[in-house]
Amino acid sequence: MALFQSGRLVKDQKALLESIQLLQQLAHHQTHLRDLPSKTLVDILSEVPETVFEEVLFGILQADLTSAFKSPENLHLLLVGMQKFPGVLKPKKLKKLFGSPTIVNEENIPRLVELLESAAKSEKKDKKLPSVGLDLLQVSLKEGAFELFWNEAVENGLFKEKSGPVSYMCYRLLGSALPLLSLDQLQMVLKGRVMQHYGEHVVTTQLPDRFKFAPEMEAYVDKFLTSCDDPERQLAMMIGFSTLTNQGYPVVPSVWRVVRHLQPVALQKYVDWLKDMFLKPDLDCCLDFSTNRQKQNQENKNIAQHKIARLRKWIIHRLMSIVESPVKKEESLVMDISRFCFFHAFFETKKKTSQIPETNVLISEPLDEQAHSLAANYFFGLLQTLNTLTVLGDTTEAAALREKHIHGVTADGKLWIFHLVEYASELLSSEKYVKAVKPFTKEQRDAWERTLQSVKNLQKKKSKSDSAKHFAFQQLLLLMAIHLFKNPSETMDLLSDLLNCTERAFSKEAKKKKTENAEPEWVEVIVEILLSLLAQPSLLIRRISNSVFGRICPNLTKKGLQLILDVLDPYQDQDEESAVVVVEESEKKIKSEQDMDDDDDESEDSSDDGDSEEENDSEDEKNEEVDEDFRSQLINVLQAGNALGEDESDEELDDEAMMALDKNISALFAEQQKRIQAKKDEKDRIRKEKILRRDFKIKVLDLVEVFLSKQPENPLVFDIIEPLLQVIEQCMSSDSDKQEVDFLQKTAHIFTNSLCRAKQYCKRVDVLQDDLHTFVERLVKKACKHTDSSVALYYFSASLYLLKVLKGNVSDKSPALPVPLSKKQTNTIPQACQIMCKPLIDILVKSITAGARQHQQAQACLLLQKVLPLRELKLSTTKEEWEELIRESISQVTESLKVPDKLRVKAEKEKVARSLELLNFLLKTVTQQKLHVELMELDKVLVALSQQEGIGKSARLDSLYWNVMRWLNYTKPKKEKTANKPVQEAEPPKRKKKGFLPETKKRKNRKKAVRENGAAPVANEDGDSAAPEEQPLGTETPEQKDNRLPGSKKHKKQNRGVRENGVAAEGSGNGTVNGEDAVAGKKRKKKRNRKRKGDVGNEAEQIPAAKKAKGDVNQETKQKQGKAKKKRKEKKSAVLQE
Repeated sequence: MALFQSGRLVKDQKALLESIQLLQQLAHHQTHLRDLPSKTLVDILSEVPETVFEEVLFGILQADLTSAFKSPENLHLLLVGMQKFPGVLKPKKLKKLFGSPTIVNEENIPRLVELLESAAKSEKKDKKLPSVGLDLLQVSLKEGAFELFWNEAVENGLFKEKSGPVSYMCYRLLGSALPLLSLDQLQMVLKGRVMQHYGEHVVTTQLPDRFKFAPEMEAYVDKFLTSCDDPERQLAMMIGFSTLTNQGYPVVPSVWRVVRHLQPVALQKYVDWLKDMFLKPDLDCCLDFSTNRQKQNQENKNIAQHKIARLRKWIIHRLMSIVESPVKKEESLVMDISRFCFFHAFFETKKKTSQIPETNVLISEPLDEQAHSLAANYFFGLLQTLNTLTVLGDTTEAAALREKHIHGVTADGKLWIFHLVEYASELLSSEKYVKAVKPFTKEQRDAWERTLQSVKNLQKKKSKSDSAKHFAFQQLLLLMAIHLFKNPSETMDLLSDLLNCTERAFSKEAKKKKTENAEPEWVEVIVEILLSLLAQPSLLIRRISNSVFGRICPNLTKKGLQLILDVLDPYQDQDEESAVVVVEESEKKIKSEQDMDDDDDESEDSSDDGDSEEENDSEDEKNEEVDEDFRSQLINVLQAGNALGEDESDEELDDEAMMALDKNISALFAEQQKRIQAKKDEKDRIRKEKILRRDFKIKVLDLVEVFLSKQPENPLVFDIIEPLLQVIEQCMSSDSDKQEVDFLQKTAHIFTNSLCRAKQYCKRVDVLQDDLHTFVERLVKKACKHTDSSVALYYFSASLYLLKVLKGNVSDKSPALPVPLSKKQTNTIPQACQIMCKPLIDILVKSITAGARQHQQAQACLLLQKVLPLRELKLSTTKEEWEELIRESISQVTESLKVPDKLRVKAEKEKVARSLELLNFLLKTVTQQKLHVELMELDKVLVALSQQEGIGKSARLDSLYWNVMRWLNYTKPKKEKTANKPVQEAEPPKRKKKGFLPETKKRKNRKKAVRENGAAPVANEDGDSAAPEEQPLGTETPEQKDNRLPGSKKHKKQNRGVRENGVAAEGSGNGTVNGEDAVAGKKRKKKRNRKRKGDVGNEAEQIPAAKKAKGDVNQETKQKQGKAKKKRKEKKSAVLQE
């Protein structure tokens, strides 16, 4: 293949023929080479020109082409040749090859089915469509026999064998065929058996461990819709997959993302089709199927009504998801869908009218109460989508609004919810044509009219200063108005409070009348309304509440903020049990309405759950402690029936007595079971209420985050710090379930990112400076005393945030900072926060001994050492205050240095080092400024400190200690040098003899040899033995090695200088007096060495062969060392002679 791609095989036809023949031979070794030769042949065939194929390759490949129906590889080769060279492989030539002018015909169908099955099983591991299948599909389209191929070969042929690889190949054939088919062929395929089998596969492979083909099919459909420009074919595709239903419920998801590729015309027609199917469900046009389990459980059900309900549920959600999808759509389409959903959620048609398009088509099967409730839930989900929808349209107004990142409005700037409220008002006024599912009472209708009037009044008042306030009230009023249709009784109270609050907020008279006993501010009422709305399980309400609060938070008062913080207070009991229970029940209703499909599966799951619950109950009963009251009652019953056997008589109870006893015992156990169940129900209720309260607090945290992001310069931010710290502290010590962890993480995230790391902060703190100083002091004290370091870190972060606020708001009147900070001063915390140094001095001094850990005490010493040298601090204190500060600091350090134990821990050593550094500065200040400070106690403590083992061992501590003692008139004692003691001759350790030691190596024989030569060793004045040349190898003392004793090189040089003057040193131990004696001694040594070598040679003869070979290397090295010594000694003797 590489040679062919290089282009050389096409030029050399002989080489091309040889290559083809080689590939044909290799094709027989399929087990070894698999299908590589056949694939290479196909690749070569698809690249060669037609002339080369006709003149060169056709003859050699004729045998393979003739046997095309014998193997998938040969059939693939033929199909590629037919598509590549239609002028060569004409029908006449095909008839000559295998007797048929076409490939796809009734005669060849059985053989084609066999070949496709074989190809499917060979591609099982690769999970892809065999190439022969796709080529056969394309050839059938060219021959005009696609219907025959699809119906006979695929649906009636391949599906006879229920095999996984064959089924997946058929699904892939379906997906690959979609772009190649016409409209009629597309509709035929989408209604065939392959589609039905695919639907059954999707429904039956919901378990996580099964292979799912749905993502692959979605990729095929996505590719088709992307490349297709025909709206009719796109519509046919969407309708075909939307009508593949399982008991009325379409197999494809209601949020199918392929809709984003639809053209506007196809999208509009698809929406119209969905609306028609909702109003007049046509189950006959659906390709419906049921699983075996569903067939067994559908005996006592109204199957038609059940299918219609499931289909309508999917359609209403499909319409909602179209609004949410990123497909290009117009405002009219979105409004049409919104009106349709709202109408069928809350209204019914009485009579047709052209003024209301939704009444033009009468519904064939009326919606029941459950269907209306389901549509209402989906409608409010649609409202949430509309609230976050970007502005649609291509107008300049829409483009301008998109640039401002405004959401939830139409191109004219009005809210989507406002248009829907107007539509609802139109429906309420058309009682002749429509009727509400739940008609309004007179009170509710009055509230509705009043709400619309308030919204209109707010729209008329256009003020730039209060525009956000106007918008917030409009949004909240419209939300409450639309909720009248869903929960009228619950919404009425909130709506009436909101209307009264609106009148007070925008009336001029209310602003003038402000007395001490007046009603709460309007913003406080709004906060209470928002908190009550957050208790409801609705994402729409949650987001609108956050949006409204973000617009009114500039008007927030301290009481309004306290209402929010009271919810987060972990130590305050909240009376929200009733509200929580109502929310819980509403959540159950919503879930039961939204989970209608797959009822049979759910029933089985519920039965399984019931069994598991019974098992859990039995386990709980086993683990339940024995109730003493129940025990006593049981004993009394048994005693009354004389069943304990206390009487010694052998008389047995009669039948009546036994029945009465059995009845009493069963009643007793039934009553006990009720008590146990009541306890379990109470525990479960408390657990659920705890979960709901925690969820409510998480929602309330959103308001805190909105306030910190919208109003970072508001002084009320300081009131949020401690409540958030309390929440963090309480959560760190409470349960560690997932909800609690989420609550803690969100609180910590808001505290760290939205508060402490905020780039903007309060600028108006002139009045609050004293309070903030006290606040910082309180936070630092709590941080120092806190046992949990992670919580203490948050307290330190809060104190640093306040320091940043105070540093950025320094007034000119402040005596602590007469000059602005320079860039160098901002490098350290004390210098960057000079204004805080004086208030924090007392805390730092006390923390030297009061710190919770040794590390914190050391840090206090370090900070105090950096603070005290500041000139600004000294200028802000009097002379008496300064002297008292130094005295108190020395006292605290003295107390800190009273270490009872040894300095073993690293943190303890660090604390002592920091204390000594601070003490050095303090004593220096006392000495230089001549302050009157008592130092007797410090003197005693420091003297006792020197006895600690850790002081002397650490060079750093020892240096710091004596630097301090210098100020107390102590001097560091000098270490006395120990006198050189005579080195006694150490006896060599006894070792196990491993061989024979040469006689000349033994110490006694070496001494004898020296005496025989007439020179005895003379001891020097230190008691050392003779010259180092005469000491045995390896007996040098450590002092000699370190050049500290005579006999070392340094001592030799000193003696050499004496000898050069012709005088020998006294007691040096050298036998020579002048240069001649030295030469004579040198000659004696040479003789001794020669004798030693001879002895070694004699001993070597006595050593066994194995040990002799082992010692050869050591003897050779020693001989070399002896020669080197000899040369050095000869040089020395020559120097002495000169």
